[in-house]
Amino acid sequence: MSEKLSTAAHWGIYEAECDADGEAVIRPLAGDPDPSRLSDNLDDVKQSRARIATPLVRESYLADGPASREQRGRERFVPVSWDTALDLAATALEDTRSRLGNQGIYGGSYGWASAGRFHHAQSQMKRFLNLIGGFTAARNTYSSAAAEVIINRILGGGDMINSGFDWDEIHDNTDLMVCFGGMPLKNAAIDPGSTGPHIDRPGWEHCLKRGLEVISISPIRHKDDNRPDVAWLAPRPNTDTALMLGLAHWLITHDRIDRDYLDRCCVGADRLIAYINGDSDGVVKSPAWAADITGLDAGTITGLAERMASQRTLIVIAWALQRADHGEQPFWMAVALAAMLGGLGKPGQGIGIGLGTFNNYGAGRLPFRNAAFPQGKRGVDAFIPVARVADMLLNPGTTIPYDGQQITFPEIGTVWWTGGNPFHHHQDLHRLCEALRRPDTVIVNDSLFQPTCRLADIVLPATTFLERNDWAASAHGGFFTPMHKLSEVQGDARNDHDIFTATADRFGVRDAFTEGRDEMGWIRHMWGITRDNARRAGRELPDFETFWTGGPLSLPVDNDSSGKLIRQRADPEAHPLRTPSGKIELYSETIAGFGYDDCPGHPAWVEPHDWLGSDEARITPLHLMSDQPTGRLHSQLDPGKASQATKRRGREPVLINPDDAAARGIEDGDIVRLYNRRGAALGTAVVSDRIRPGVINMATGSWFDAEDPGNPASLERHGNPNVLTRDRGCSSLSQGPSCNSALVECEKFTGNLPAMQAYEIPLAT
Repeated sequence: MSEKLSTAAHWGIYEAECDADGEAVIRPLAGDPDPSRLSDNLDDVKQSRARIATPLVRESYLADGPASREQRGRERFVPVSWDTALDLAATALEDTRSRLGNQGIYGGSYGWASAGRFHHAQSQMKRFLNLIGGFTAARNTYSSAAAEVIINRILGGGDMINSGFDWDEIHDNTDLMVCFGGMPLKNAAIDPGSTGPHIDRPGWEHCLKRGLEVISISPIRHKDDNRPDVAWLAPRPNTDTALMLGLAHWLITHDRIDRDYLDRCCVGADRLIAYINGDSDGVVKSPAWAADITGLDAGTITGLAERMASQRTLIVIAWALQRADHGEQPFWMAVALAAMLGGLGKPGQGIGIGLGTFNNYGAGRLPFRNAAFPQGKRGVDAFIPVARVADMLLNPGTTIPYDGQQITFPEIGTVWWTGGNPFHHHQDLHRLCEALRRPDTVIVNDSLFQPTCRLADIVLPATTFLERNDWAASAHGGFFTPMHKLSEVQGDARNDHDIFTATADRFGVRDAFTEGRDEMGWIRHMWGITRDNARRAGRELPDFETFWTGGPLSLPVDNDSSGKLIRQRADPEAHPLRTPSGKIELYSETIAGFGYDDCPGHPAWVEPHDWLGSDEARITPLHLMSDQPTGRLHSQLDPGKASQATKRRGREPVLINPDDAAARGIEDGDIVRLYNRRGAALGTAVVSDRIRPGVINMATGSWFDAEDPGNPASLERHGNPNVLTRDRGCSSLSQGPSCNSALVECEKFTGNLPAMQAYEIPLAT
């Protein structure tokens, strides 16, 4: 049988063939109705000047070791042999273990490197670190930390964050879709572990053609919202909870809530209603009250409430809303609002959490687990909430609250980061630079010299997914894809498995790490485990040879998260949720018992630290929104042509309302400087009425390029908004990132335009 060549990325499945020169040419999967343009970035991987060809060690670290830590981010790198680099890495780990114990190693690496199941960079690293005694880990994600924690508490289980419906279900059963955060379908180009045909935009169009009514509630009118058949409401950022409370008040006072459902399937409705009516705090959460906070008209809020009560309504809430001060509250209140309407547990109604976040997100998951590269038994229990990494490095010994626990930060001697770029995900990047100068040693594995490499001591060149074999399985949609090696390895790069195998050899755990398997041995082994898991769930997968030579395949999926709500509605006693009460918790005795001032026992309006109603807005009067980019996944392959095509004058676009631009003498295409006390960044103005006055937008992911990393007075030249965002947890409950609660000022840049160096590798000559 002739082999069908294929591979997969987080943004799609690709078929491949060899051209006359033997080079692989990839194309999107046949039949994909809306293939992602992110694949254009792959053409530039080989030629990128940011590609790392050989191991690198920071110049003064090579001479002086950890004593040179203050020079991180400020000096050049020396090419060295693999033996030299790995010997230095092994020495750093051993020194940390001797001085601080294994909890002094931070292996909480975070990122979206390969879509493959075997070459999962974090898993490779964590398996090795566990074999030598363990490491301090990270919990939750930058994407949805606040939602993960609150949804687990109120709906019972982290899987309930998948609650929602596929587009066919919405087409047949939804009259009105109310989208808090809009419907930015650019985000739906991706899925963890690769994705099948991109069906969200066609599904969206199909529903609108049928007559689905859509109201987009967001300070930004996204591309897919920007059409006559989608209504747009533009509240002040971070005020969605207040809006939902105002909607709920109208439902309560007009007797339009489903009391039978609230009594049978929920707990705490009476306490929440008392809060909304002002019985508990003297403040009635009426539409007029909500109008003062949101900037919307009270009549508009009243009209929306009446429409929601009169139609089969699906409330969609974007993940962006919980990446803000008190980000748990809009998610909790969205569930409560859906419960009051009585839509939870009905097809096409209730709530769609994160619909449009991933391709085919509402469709659900397979009823079995795909094999993952085993990380082994943890030798250390220490962990931090993922977004508190700079706090940990800067403040060892400090204790913080987290989800009912007390977490004490360990002192970290070695940081090993692989398969990700915290200079995309994290906030207050100058502070992060200072934090990364605290450990003795920082080690980074990557294919390209992304910004984390500049703050490292040892940089290890990793292969790309095109240069190795693997297989992928989509998190949603049920697709499996052979990932064939399609390109020769560039320079002296190694895959992460080989890097950690060689490092394990230095600690005498090589055999335990590999279990006697090579790359293809592990790939076959993991497919066999997945095939057995599928069989136990009543599904059949082919043998490995058939799969490897036959191309991508798919199995049907189910959304059991929505199914749990449907079953619970039908019989709450027979099908309880995994909450303390077995019901939806509109009031949580558990959360109330934590005693957090910033997260009470029911959803509430808690004023953000930075928002347009705060005193800070008199100094920095523009609310910065930093959404996901269009031309790349996070910061991956930023030098590629798809990413570059989204930039203007080589810098990240800055969306600004015409009124705000005119008040500052800014015209479309001008280079502008965004600034606050945390830093300053350059971007290129895009003057548009698609954004609310008083709000400004710069997407994340442009590679951090500061004149002096760690110095807030220096200029970030490329357009990374996270030099401006606050590094503060959403609340004591989740400690998630709060990047969308930030205020800035903007001015036309009139100085000499500095050259960008984001893609240059600073090599010692």
